[in-house]
Amino acid sequence: MTPTLEFEKPLIELEDKLNKLKEFSLPHDSSDLHYGISLLEEKIVQARQNLFQNLQPIEIIQIARHPARPYALNYIEHFCRKFLELHGDRRYSDDHAIIGGFALFNNTKVMIIATNKGRGLKENMANNFGCAHPEGYRKALRLMKLAEKANCPIITLVDTPGAYPGIGAEERHIGEAIACNLRDMFRLSVPIISVIIGEGGSGGALGLSIGNRVLILENAYYSVITPEGCAAILWRNSEAVPEAAKALKLTSKDLLKLKIVDEIVPEPIGGAHRNYDEAARFLEEALIKNLNALNKLSPEELKEQRYQRFRCLGAFIEEKPVQQQQDQTAGKDK
Repeated sequence: MTPTLEFEKPLIELEDKLNKLKEFSLPHDSSDLHYGISLLEEKIVQARQNLFQNLQPIEIIQIARHPARPYALNYIEHFCRKFLELHGDRRYSDDHAIIGGFALFNNTKVMIIATNKGRGLKENMANNFGCAHPEGYRKALRLMKLAEKANCPIITLVDTPGAYPGIGAEERHIGEAIACNLRDMFRLSVPIISVIIGEGGSGGALGLSIGNRVLILENAYYSVITPEGCAAILWRNSEAVPEAAKALKLTSKDLLKLKIVDEIVPEPIGGAHRNYDEAARFLEEALIKNLNALNKLSPEELKEQRYQRFRCLGAFIEEKPVQQQQDQTAGKDK
């Protein structure tokens, strides 16, 4: 059974009433019952659309973290053939929080690299809840350079609350590992498409997201810090988490408006966990479209486009106050 989120409960109650009405109608062939069922179905469809078209940022975060949401391996299984997973960073160990390898996507050889969560406590502990150690990022960079040698595009699927912040990660230089990924991804001469499929947390997500195209699923989020962390630092109050989520501008619509991402990939109504096949189809179509466009660029054009894309982030023009402009104009007239 799919877990129910708090804001979904009114909708679930309507769906339960509909199911009970359908069960009652089976032995009673009544036109009034059939009419009532059709009215209730229409009401549920409308309520579902209204609910999921007007979600608050904190509610979108809850969907992005939904325990039944498709993970990277679910998408890889849906639209890739002959996925050959490669292991190890050739320095320390194999980090299961990041997976990667060659695959056939749309009859094209690609390198897929993804953060990897798990179902249930045992899998999540094995994958460190999707929080990679330094060796995970070094493995990812090794595979990216291998993809460049093989002249094949790179697709990264990101779903992580952030890089692992523990003592072991600090001892093995997590900051340096992520920084090397940022530097060297700009130098790669093959197309890179990065997709935020769930959580996009801080440098842990950015370490795999230096792409020529950065896409985001409709109910995913991408942020410099979690709302919980932001609320703890700025408000020192856990009740401020919804306010922090709103202030961070971390939803797909906000990110597209700010030009942090290039495209929003739609999801089935209610979230990707409602229909894995449809969610995978939407993502596959977006990847094919963007990959076809990037394949037309030369290696130098790819590097320049990637550089300019990130160079423009955060650019702004500071305008002088109206009164100051008027004073300056008056001074010139004198």
